[in-house]
Amino acid sequence: MNRIQAVLFDRDGTLVEDVPYNGDPARVRPVAGAREAVRLLRDAGIGTGVVTNQSGVARGLIGTADVRRVNERIDALLGPFDVWAVCPHGPGDGCRCRKPRPGLILWAAGRLCTAPEDIVVIGDIGADLEAARRAGAEGILVPTAATRPEETAAARHVAPDLPAAVRAVLTGPPPWDFSRRPDEDRATAPAGRVPVAYDTGRRVR
Repeated sequence: MNRIQAVLFDRDGTLVEDVPYNGDPARVRPVAGAREAVRLLRDAGIGTGVVTNQSGVARGLIGTADVRRVNERIDALLGPFDVWAVCPHGPGDGCRCRKPRPGLILWAAGRLCTAPEDIVVIGDIGADLEAARRAGAEGILVPTAATRPEETAAARHVAPDLPAAVRAVLTGPPPWDFSRRPDEDRATAPAGRVPVAYDTGRRVR
């Protein structure tokens, strides 16, 4: 039986194309495979959420209202997600929620009423996986042009794209085989500071 109860996605570069400090919902573009990946999880009854650093708020480049509008656009295109957790702080602020610290993941786990060890975090950089490790969750790296080679080399689990990462999760607990073909996976898959964080109010199964 698959013990994974929820998957938390990084936002920029993982779920949607990375537009630095984006405050414009019109610029939101889901990455290839994002819709399929989220649909597969929902069809399997697995909770979904987003954990994202948004230091543009601390830098004065965007406001929290801008972040919320972008997130609402992502919800409209891919969601609704069961929980959103946002860190608005900068690298030097010393907050507990900014990845690679585990605060966002732990907060989201609490909102989902799910133990961190029953959660998978999917992201595109090492900080996402380090935050997962510190929280006690599993992490899967989906590399992009922004991913450093050393981050890929250090990752325990590396998937070529979002659907592959999710299909692997659905086959059961790790170790995961990312070399499987999509049809094979579907055949075996079961039918200090606190973040500015919020959920959708949906009950997670």
